[in-house]
Amino acid sequence: MVALRSREAIAKDVVLVGAGHAHVQVLRGFMMKPVPGVCLTLVVDHPLAVYSGMVPGLVAGDYGAAEIAIDAVPLARRARARVVLEAAVRVDPVARRVEFRDRPAIPYDVASLDVGSTVRGLDLPGVREFALATRPVARFVESLEARLVDPALAPEALAGRVLRLVVVGAGAAGVELACCLDARLREAGRDVQVTLLCDGERLLPDYHPRVARRLDAELRRRGITVHGGARAVGVDAGGVHLEAERIPGDIVVWATGAAPVTLCGDSPLPRDSRGFVRVRGTLQVEGHDDLFAVGDCASLGDQPWVRKAGVYAVRQGPRLAENLRARLSGRPLRAYRAQRDFLALLNLGGRRALGSKWGAVAQGAWLWKLKDAIDGRFMRRFQVLEEAAELARDFPTPEAMGMEVMACGGCAAKLGPSSLERVLGRLPDAPPAASVHQGVGDDAALVEVGGGNLQVSSVDGFRAFADDPWLVGRVAAVNAASDVFAKGGRPRHALALVTVPESDPQREEETLHQVLRGIRAALDPEDIALVGGHSTTGEELFVGLTISGELPAASHWLSLDGARPGDALLLTRPLGSGVLLAADMQGRCPGPWLTALYAHLQRHNAHAARVARELDAHACTDVSGFGLAGHLGELLRASAVSAGVDPLRLPAYTGAVALFSLGQRSTYHDQNAALRRGLHVEARFEGAPETELLFDPQTAGGLLLSLPAERAEEAQEALRAGGDAEAAVIGRVEPLRSDGALFSVAELATRDGVTARRG
Repeated sequence: MVALRSREAIAKDVVLVGAGHAHVQVLRGFMMKPVPGVCLTLVVDHPLAVYSGMVPGLVAGDYGAAEIAIDAVPLARRARARVVLEAAVRVDPVARRVEFRDRPAIPYDVASLDVGSTVRGLDLPGVREFALATRPVARFVESLEARLVDPALAPEALAGRVLRLVVVGAGAAGVELACCLDARLREAGRDVQVTLLCDGERLLPDYHPRVARRLDAELRRRGITVHGGARAVGVDAGGVHLEAERIPGDIVVWATGAAPVTLCGDSPLPRDSRGFVRVRGTLQVEGHDDLFAVGDCASLGDQPWVRKAGVYAVRQGPRLAENLRARLSGRPLRAYRAQRDFLALLNLGGRRALGSKWGAVAQGAWLWKLKDAIDGRFMRRFQVLEEAAELARDFPTPEAMGMEVMACGGCAAKLGPSSLERVLGRLPDAPPAASVHQGVGDDAALVEVGGGNLQVSSVDGFRAFADDPWLVGRVAAVNAASDVFAKGGRPRHALALVTVPESDPQREEETLHQVLRGIRAALDPEDIALVGGHSTTGEELFVGLTISGELPAASHWLSLDGARPGDALLLTRPLGSGVLLAADMQGRCPGPWLTALYAHLQRHNAHAARVARELDAHACTDVSGFGLAGHLGELLRASAVSAGVDPLRLPAYTGAVALFSLGQRSTYHDQNAALRRGLHVEARFEGAPETELLFDPQTAGGLLLSLPAERAEEAQEALRAGGDAEAAVIGRVEPLRSDGALFSVAELATRDGVTARRG
């Protein structure tokens, strides 16, 4: 396992908010040349940074979605950076903190904003509801593709009339989108009428008049209607309202020019007349030397002529990277000087482009090829992974970069089941205790505390699986509470044990604060009180909790030993967290896969446990570090039965099977896979990626239920209604096998109307 985290002493924190064109260059710079003693943190609400310069090409059909996106997560991992997958809502430049809505702020010594912009006029009537705004870019791309394949806009649905497309805004973005949509739809054989609304007197007001004239001639040649002096005042389901008329449109694209994002307006920062953050030539925010801002969110006070264009953000990247290092070391900073003009290449669709510089204008296929080459070269510098999570050829492997080898964290960092069994077997018998109803050998203990009242207690913990202490604390609490939920108990109280990495006292305190806030974020919604605990320092972050609760009088203990032949085996959540977290440590897990996983890891098993009780589950266990095979084995041995498991029915987290196919494994996978020798595996499933899911160690995993087969479909529906959308029947309980195998791994026929569902 190759870890991208560094154990060196941290002296300063640098926080990058946003993954715009400049920040990805900073990340690559830190990847190639780390700064000793600096902890770099990337804060993003979405892992994919779409390159705006290639969006028209995507719209035209020249590129796929993966080709125009930079996945910031693996790039950040290569830069040995923490990643906080959460939207920042405010920056306090005096306290030097980045604030969030639902988690504690994080401090910084130096920070930078590269959060882009939104578009003007979103508050006009109907715009948010009926128009497709070009920002944020990722949402625009997704929404546009959905509209283009909408059955309501198919030729037969339009009853022979043309498809009407209206683009509001005649800057570079609006013009390119109008041309590319026109070319794409006509190439597909659609009869389309494109209308471009310009609120000024001419197209491309920021360009040389020769460019506007050449483009105007191109639009007229193609039959694209241009409305000059047309100020949009609203949008409805059938078109755009101007001050004096209405322009009908089946699709309305809103490309009205840049406006500041909410983060800029909600932060106490100096702003220009349009609301953008004012910065000096050094890219430092005016009056706040430890805060930088670049790209569309920033306004250069000494260069007000610089317009909102991706080329400026790209060219600010190297100077930002240089000045961040200078600020950290106390060296003088250098000013960024923007070019007055640059080679502008506008995509006309049909693999043709228009180019201009200093008033000279040309157009043709050769300019599209030039633009394609420039854009492709830029993107390849930052795309760590290919579309199928394979390493890109242009990137060195983590091993070649000399990354430190480390074991996995989370529940993948537990002692193997066979070792644990041997150790427990070597212990002397415990003194008899009439009050203990169930204890050693199970994940939780049921103890009589007097008056017939029963208490359920459990303890669990793990080393950090990520560099975000708040997230680690939250998931650790979810994971620990799961043991009590899995036994039918109602958790009430928690004690925490936290080991924070040794550092200076202020940093240790901040780490502890983040962890405890994460724990509280998980416990408070379930009315579980954090009543105390203990903290210490060590080499790495470790979070453990003791959870105690009660067994409601109307409930029954969900034990391991009640499974019966004929029962259905139902798994409430997907498998594969171990391989995904392992890949993330190597910078080999795509950000969208990790984002989806994190959402699951932060959800309690409370609802699943209620379903188990209400539908009379005969046995139940949560699936954690020993993997599905290990925990199923415990249940089967306790119940003196066997089972048949269908690997094709196992729900999997997005990307898990693909990573297994690439040879990825958690460092604790092999110790779980030792159980393979005691299984009967159908030949075609030997070594199959789906089979490997059985041995993958799970962090904050779901529940495995053995329940009457006739209630399985009802249970699936109830689980899915409560948020466990991937809940699936994965097999059935059978009598003990004559060959002594613990259970079989083979395809099973559908029974009792219950169908499989892959995640």
